[in-house]
Amino acid sequence: MIKTLRHSLLALVASSALFSANLYAEPGDYGFWETLGNLVSPAQPDNKVSADQASGMYPLTPDDPAFDDDFDPADYDNWQKVDVPISSGAMCGNGSPYKFFVSRVPDTSNTAIYFEGGGACWDYASCTGQTGIRGARNPNGIPDNYVQNINLLDFENSANLATAAVSPLIYTHHPYNQFKTGEWNLVYVPYCTGDIYVGDKTQIYEDPTGENPDLVWHHNGLRNVQSVISWIKNNLQKPEQMLTAGCSAGSIGALLNYSKLRADMDVNHGYLIDDSGPLYHAPLDSDDPVAYPSLPLHREVLNSWTSFTPGNDPEAVNPINMLSSITPGFDDNQLASLYAALSDKFPGDRLGITHFLADGNFSSYSYERFHEDIHSDPDPESRLDKLRQKWQQDTHQNLIPLLEQTSNWGYYFPMYRNFNESHCTTILDLEYGEIAEHGLVLRDFLDNIVNHQGGGMMRAYETDEVSDFENNHNWFYDLVGGLL
Repeated sequence: MIKTLRHSLLALVASSALFSANLYAEPGDYGFWETLGNLVSPAQPDNKVSADQASGMYPLTPDDPAFDDDFDPADYDNWQKVDVPISSGAMCGNGSPYKFFVSRVPDTSNTAIYFEGGGACWDYASCTGQTGIRGARNPNGIPDNYVQNINLLDFENSANLATAAVSPLIYTHHPYNQFKTGEWNLVYVPYCTGDIYVGDKTQIYEDPTGENPDLVWHHNGLRNVQSVISWIKNNLQKPEQMLTAGCSAGSIGALLNYSKLRADMDVNHGYLIDDSGPLYHAPLDSDDPVAYPSLPLHREVLNSWTSFTPGNDPEAVNPINMLSSITPGFDDNQLASLYAALSDKFPGDRLGITHFLADGNFSSYSYERFHEDIHSDPDPESRLDKLRQKWQQDTHQNLIPLLEQTSNWGYYFPMYRNFNESHCTTILDLEYGEIAEHGLVLRDFLDNIVNHQGGGMMRAYETDEVSDFENNHNWFYDLVGGLL
């Protein structure tokens, strides 16, 4: 009875918005009668995992009607937990079951897949969570109530607020920064493996103090992503438009998974927003970390999270070999060749990357533990300045030239925001992301990327190193930062 009344209310709302909605309909949006029909009887999946997709390296999982995933297809506009069968190979770093969260809507097939951000790990301290935000997120697995109905003003529930602060890209009815993808079907991909969603290796990390047992940690991110995509195909309608996005670890996770994810989903309009998770050019056979500051990081994470080694058997099952086999033009010696390879593989997609040039978070992951002049510097301000110098060097010398060689990568690099260590341009809100010297704001870039009508790619970066550090703060950032 309650569900019937709720559906009647939704139908009434849909009816009242009929004429205005049709004025702004996009590909994938359903008409009034189809939306009404979905409220009565939810649309059935029409793009299930095929036999070909269920074979090969890192296969998808066919539908198993006998498995109860705890999802109700008629429960619209609510975040629902989706359980994943152990047989899919999915699990969190501590070996606990993997799960993700879905909010379904009745009026469009368009879907946003959002990869959660939050650190990385490759030793005992970081994988146990002892290093806080500089370590693995969710080292104890994913709670069933991890993603609740998001309310940015729910100050009593800080855990909910942490999710609410994620991004207007997936926050339906953001109070002051709404973005259209927040009204789509939403898939929230939690992060619990510390490997930017690309790992496939079980590691044993020893406690350096010798006081605790060894930590058996499953860097299992890639198989977790495969379980999510399998479920989407087996349970939802094929999207007409699909956004793949994330922030930080989730951002580079979205980038590294895009080749397979996008091909498996086979949508008509594909978009990628890589927010603050760049893959800088750093040839693995180079011995020059001065020219390629991210080189030591690339070597470390490949060794920790995968079984790949340069020159290995190309048929061996590992994430890098998989990328090579499905992405023509990807060079496993130069991971950043992925930008051009994705552009060539999906020439009609709109691909975008954004970050602050004064980022103090991802830059710390990238350089602090690998460059002794930074690691040993006792002065925090001096250390931060060195991090930013290398970050900007990498951006201008080892990223922008790669993007410029493609036809469908856009980029947007403002200087600074006084929130979250100036890390991630699209979390909490879309404020203070302007590039004033070009008359641009962050929304201009997002509208340019998530645009089924096409057009030229926006490419802009800020050179003013003064104005962003003035009048770049508000009370709300203080409030949210304190609660988080």
